[in-house]
Amino acid sequence: MDQRPAEPQRSYSISPASLYGEFSLAGNRKVRCAVSLTERDLVVQRLASAPAGRSKVALGLKDCVGCRAYRPEDKADPAAYLAVYFYPLTPRWMSPGGSRHRAEHCFRVAALQDPRANLDEAEKWARAVRERAARQQSSRSDGGPMSMLSRPSRMMLLVNPQSGKGQALTLYNNHVQRMLDEAGVTHTLVITERQNHARELVREADLSQWDALVIMSGDGLLFEVINGLLERADWEEAIRTPMGVLPGGSGNGLAASVHHYSGASLVSTEELLVSCGFLLCQGLTAHMDLVSIHLSSGPRLFSFLSMAWGFVADVDIESEKYRHVGAARFTVGTLVRLASLRVYRGRLAYLPASEDDHSEAEGSRCNGQASSMDPSGDSPRPNTFHNSCHSNNSRKARRKQAASARSASGALGGPPDSLLPHLDQPLPSDWVVVQEEDFVLMLAMYQSHLAEDLLAAPDATPGDGVIHLFYVRAGISRGALLKLFLAMEKGAHVGTNCRHMVHAKVRALRLEPLSPKGIITVDGEVVEYGPVQAQVHRGLGRLITG
Repeated sequence: MDQRPAEPQRSYSISPASLYGEFSLAGNRKVRCAVSLTERDLVVQRLASAPAGRSKVALGLKDCVGCRAYRPEDKADPAAYLAVYFYPLTPRWMSPGGSRHRAEHCFRVAALQDPRANLDEAEKWARAVRERAARQQSSRSDGGPMSMLSRPSRMMLLVNPQSGKGQALTLYNNHVQRMLDEAGVTHTLVITERQNHARELVREADLSQWDALVIMSGDGLLFEVINGLLERADWEEAIRTPMGVLPGGSGNGLAASVHHYSGASLVSTEELLVSCGFLLCQGLTAHMDLVSIHLSSGPRLFSFLSMAWGFVADVDIESEKYRHVGAARFTVGTLVRLASLRVYRGRLAYLPASEDDHSEAEGSRCNGQASSMDPSGDSPRPNTFHNSCHSNNSRKARRKQAASARSASGALGGPPDSLLPHLDQPLPSDWVVVQEEDFVLMLAMYQSHLAEDLLAAPDATPGDGVIHLFYVRAGISRGALLKLFLAMEKGAHVGTNCRHMVHAKVRALRLEPLSPKGIITVDGEVVEYGPVQAQVHRGLGRLITG
């Protein structure tokens, strides 16, 4: 029991003990403990002599994922056992912040000689611990539009065994299965066998059997699941199915975002998996923005993370050959691409997000203006388009365009794109057209992280209704671009005053590549190269954020 010492200044009279018992430790019957359950903590004090300050610990119920009572296999032993499972944040050596680690506390309940009575007592404690832990977790949602999964929860867990280093199943066996069992989460493991397997499965599945769909892979598998849900006849209900994410690939952008939204410090690899597993077991769900993507041919797609063109897309796809090194593939790919920097020609336009859009978004600090790092005047000036967003003429024009957009996408699932005209039609007057046509990259983000170590949109929240648009103009040096990406590891690139980078918060955008060759990615997946446009649909999906 190496958890935090009970704080001497805390007044337990504010949160009185609802249960008290004296038990021995399961691993050492000679050690007796006084155990008290308060509204916030499980307080354990050794009754044997111990150094001052070490004899009492308060185990925070906010870190508890589950509790169970059971009888031992030895039927001659009349005792029952109470096991409580915690994943507290513990400090890390040689680095700031903390990471979550498993801590099991098991007590032997043997006040009576009657095995049934001892089990009843242990079960009473287990129920009380679970109820209070759930209250601690649900209290986090009081200030925002969050809800909790039903308990006990039933989850479909989809695992791509080939993602990342090919270790997803090993990570599931070593961490995830035990954690879900401890939390009392019933889950069915589905191992995907081919591309679009998950998409086909969720398109036809009886979703009433599941409280949530959980994806353990890179970001590509969730892309399949979301588009499969929106291809269903009952898409409006299906897309409200809560979705959880566990990092099992090399990108893991959404998993890193979910961890970031919890307020925890940066972690990676298995520490990120444990954190996301803990948040999954907490079961808090939030609204998540989805972005509809129109290409020049084929049906529209729905995206949850990003759209990229130029440098970022090149690195993502060309680094596939280094997949065996995991997340480090992006570092290698970045250095390779910097050595031969490309410039792309194209036309970019966007519909800026207005003040009204952001005033509705919890935690949003956006000012409704495109924030260019270059004051030279070559980029769009913020005030030249802000007032026109609310004009009656522009609103009427958008209503007319919505009708044509519905006719284009009405045969497919998903909401209509009321902000987008057809790709071959001119843009409304309240859109901003970027004057430059030579770019190094364009990146549209709707979550905070592009990868585990890339905090691309530090102000983003899951359901703020905003696309964070970044573009870097031609003329930037290799050194300056490298500094930009190094700053992005901590989200500091927005404040670097790089005169070649522009950041705008938008609701819709259109990109028309003019270079004959290039790569466009959506959530890390290659899509058709050519004209593309996108619109955000605020809070369309549900994301388990803990």
